[in-house]
Amino acid sequence: MAGFTVFRDPTTVDFTDADYFVLVGPTGSGKSTVLDAICFALYGTVPRWGGARGIGNALAPSAVEAKVRLCFESAGDRYIATRVVRRDGRGNVKTAGAGLQLMPPGFDVTKLDTGMDLDDLGEALAGTPAEMDRAVLDAVGLPYEQFTSCVVLPQGQFADFLHAKPATRQQILVNLLGLHVYEEVQVKAAERGKTAEAKLSVVEQQLGTLADATDDAVEAAAATLARMRDLTRAVEDAVPGLRVAREAESAAVGARDTIDAELAALSSVRTPAGLSEATGATTAARTAAEQAAREVHAAEEAEEKIRGELAAAGDAGTLRLMLDRHTELQRLVEQEDWFAGKVSVAEVEYRDAAAAAELAQSEHTGAQQLLEQARQDYRDAQQLDRAAALRGHLVAGHDCPVCEQPVRVVPEVPQESAVRLAEAAGAAAREAAERAAARWRERDAVARNLESDLERKRGQYEHHRSRLAEVRAAVADLPDVDAVRARLAEVGALQGRLEEAAAGVRAGREAHRRAQSAVRAAEDQQRAAWRTFDTARDGLARFEPPPADRDDLAGAWQTLVGWAAGEHAARSAARAEAEAAVAAAHESTVQVYTSIVALFTEAGLNPPGGPAPGVTRPGVSASRAAERSASVADAEAGLIRAAAVAAERAEAAWQRLVERRQEATDAAEQRNALQQQSRVAKSLAGHLRANNFERWLLEEALDVLVDGASGILRELTNGQYELIHDKGEFFVVDHHDAGLRRGVRTLSGGETFQASLALALALSEQLAGMSTTAASLESIVLDEGFGTLDAATLDVVAATLENLAARGDRMVGLVTHVQALAERVPVRFEVHKDARTAHVERSGL
Repeated sequence: MAGFTVFRDPTTVDFTDADYFVLVGPTGSGKSTVLDAICFALYGTVPRWGGARGIGNALAPSAVEAKVRLCFESAGDRYIATRVVRRDGRGNVKTAGAGLQLMPPGFDVTKLDTGMDLDDLGEALAGTPAEMDRAVLDAVGLPYEQFTSCVVLPQGQFADFLHAKPATRQQILVNLLGLHVYEEVQVKAAERGKTAEAKLSVVEQQLGTLADATDDAVEAAAATLARMRDLTRAVEDAVPGLRVAREAESAAVGARDTIDAELAALSSVRTPAGLSEATGATTAARTAAEQAAREVHAAEEAEEKIRGELAAAGDAGTLRLMLDRHTELQRLVEQEDWFAGKVSVAEVEYRDAAAAAELAQSEHTGAQQLLEQARQDYRDAQQLDRAAALRGHLVAGHDCPVCEQPVRVVPEVPQESAVRLAEAAGAAAREAAERAAARWRERDAVARNLESDLERKRGQYEHHRSRLAEVRAAVADLPDVDAVRARLAEVGALQGRLEEAAAGVRAGREAHRRAQSAVRAAEDQQRAAWRTFDTARDGLARFEPPPADRDDLAGAWQTLVGWAAGEHAARSAARAEAEAAVAAAHESTVQVYTSIVALFTEAGLNPPGGPAPGVTRPGVSASRAAERSASVADAEAGLIRAAAVAAERAEAAWQRLVERRQEATDAAEQRNALQQQSRVAKSLAGHLRANNFERWLLEEALDVLVDGASGILRELTNGQYELIHDKGEFFVVDHHDAGLRRGVRTLSGGETFQASLALALALSEQLAGMSTTAASLESIVLDEGFGTLDAATLDVVAATLENLAARGDRMVGLVTHVQALAERVPVRFEVHKDARTAHVERSGL
C-alpha cells in the first residue's frame, strides 16, 4: 500500500505462513484499512465506502496518487492484482490503472520488493478496470457481494445474515448465490423464442419462393439438357462438311480472281504523257549550267585583282591609329595652358589660407596666455581675500596670528571681493580663448583642404605633361595629318570596289547553283520516267514481256504497250469458264448450310444469325468476296458456339433447379428445427416465469446452508448447539439443556458469535456448490467489534476461533483492538499510526 488512506508511505504486509493471525492496534490506527486494501485491489471498492463513487476515500490526505498491490493464491495459482487512483488538476479522483497477472509457478513473492527479471513476468489477464471485473471473478470465483460475505467479513456485518428478516435473508441468498441468473435465462429464453419465430417467418417466405422447384421440373430440365447436348454433337459433326464446301468455293473464287487480276494488270499498261518534253528539258538545263560556270570564273578573277590593289594601299586600321595620334597631340597641346593656370590659382589660394591660419594660431596663443594670467590672478585674489578676512581679527599693538609680529596699524577692509573680480576677468579670458581656438581650427582646416587640392592639381598637371611628351615622341616618325587622310580616302575607294566585285561573284554563284539545280531536276525527271517504265514492266514479269532498249525510252514504252494488248485478248476467254465454276461451288455450300439450320429447328431453337452461307455469289466482285471470307469463317464457329451455349444454358437451368430443390429441402428441415426451438424456448420461459420456482430454489438452498452451518456449530461447541430454521426463522437447539429450541435473538454475545461464525463458514463452504460461479474458498477474515464482549464471552469466542484454525482447512484472520484476544493468536500484525502514516509490524510465530 502507498498513499492509500492512512498508509501514506509505502507499506508491505506479508501473510505468508500466517494460518491464524490477528490485526491488532488502537481504534483508528488502520487495522480495517488493510482489509479495505484487499477488497479495493480486487474489486475497486470497499464496503464502508458505500459503492464505487467513494473512490476518493482511497487517497491519503493531500496525496495525488494511491497504489495497492495484492499477491494472492486461488486454487493453487498465484496472482498479482494492482490498482492505482490519481487526483487530477481539477480535484477529480479517477482510476489511473488496473491489472491482474497470473504469475509463473514457484514465483518468489519477495522479488516484488527486491526486483524481478524477465523470467518472473507472468501472463497479463487484465489491463483495464473493465477487464479486471471479469478476470477477478474468474480467478477468485466470487463477485464482490459474495467475497465480502464469505471471505472478508466487514465490521458490524458479521451477524447480519443471522438476525435478518426472512425476506431480507432470501434477497441476500439471491445475491450471494447468483440466482438472478435464472431470471436472465428466462429473458434470454423468451428472446430466443421471438428470434425463432422471426426466423421461421423468413423460412416460410423462402419456401414460398421455391414452390416451382419440384421433381417434375428437375426431370423436364434434364430432358432439355439431353436434347441440347445431342444438338451440339450433330452440329459439331456437320460443320466440317460445311467447311470443306466453303474451301472449295474459296478455291474457285481464287482462280477467277487470279484471271481478273491478270486482265487488270495487262489493261493498265499505258504510255506516259509528256515523255518527249522531259528528254529535251535535260539538254537545255545542262547548256545553261555551263554558261553560268564561265560567268562565275570571270567575276572571281576581277575580285582577286582588286584585293591585290587594296593590300598594296596599306592597312586602314594602322592609318586610323596614326590619325588618332595626331588628334590627341593637338588636344594635349591645347590643354597644357589650362592645367598650368589651375595650378597657379591653387597655389595662391593655399598661401592665403596658410597665412590666415598662422594669424589665427597666433591669436589663439595670445588668448591662452591671457587665460593663464587670469588663472594666476584668481589665485592671488584668493590670498588677498583670505588676508582681508584676517583683518577683522587684528588689533593694533597685538601680535599677528600669521606672522606673529606686532600689528602697528590695521589696514582697511576692501569694499569688494578680489575673487569675484578675478572670476569675472577669468570668464572673459576663457570665452576669448575658446573663440580664438575655434577660429584657428576652422582656418587650419581650410588651409589643409586647399593644400590637398593643390597637390591633386599638381599631380594632374604632371600627368598631362608626361602624356604630352609620350604622344610627341610617337608622332615624330609618322606622316603628317594630310598625308594620312589622303591614304585613308584611297583605301576607302578600293574597299567600295571590292564590295561591288564580291557582290558580282555572289550573284554569279547563285545563278550557277540555280542552273545546276535545274540540271538535277531534269535528270531526276528522266530517271523517274525510267523507274515508271521499270515498275510497269516488272509488274508483268510473270507474263515474260519482251526486252527493252535502255537508250530509247519512247521506243521501249511503245514495244511494251503493244505486247500487253495481245496478252489481254488471249486471257479474256478463260474468264467466263472460271465464273461458272464459282457458281457451282456456291450452290453446294448453300445446301450443306441449310441442313445444319434444320438441326436447330428440329431442336426447337431459332438458327443463329450471320452472313450468307457461301463465300460469294455469281457475279459478286473479287474484292467483295475477300471481305466476306473472314466473316464466313466466324459463322462456322458461331454455329458450334450457338449449340454449345444452348447446352450450357440448359445445364445451368437444370443445375439451378437442382440447387433450388435442395434449398427447399433444407428450408423445410430448418422450419421443423425452428418450430421445435420456439416451442422449447417458450416452454422454458413459461416455467421460469412462475414465482414458485425461485421460492423452491431458495428453500432448497437454505436447507443445504442450515444443515452445513449446524454441523459446523456442533463441531465448534463440542456438540452443545445445532442450528435449524422454521418458516424462514433461525433457531438454536441447546443439547445441554434438554434440546431446548431458542430464537437467535435470545442468544448471548458468545452464542451469537458462534452461530454467526457457523453460518459464515457454511456460506463459505457451501457457496461453491450452490452458486452459479466456481469458487475456491481458502481463507476467512473477521472484522468484528470484540470489545463489547465480556470476559467469559470473549473466552468462548477465542476458543471457537482456535477450534476453527485447528481444523487447518483455511487461513483464519481477525481484526480487533482487544489485547487479551490478540495475545491468544500465534501471529500478530500490530498496527499503529504516527503523525504522517500508519505502520504494520509482524510479531509472534
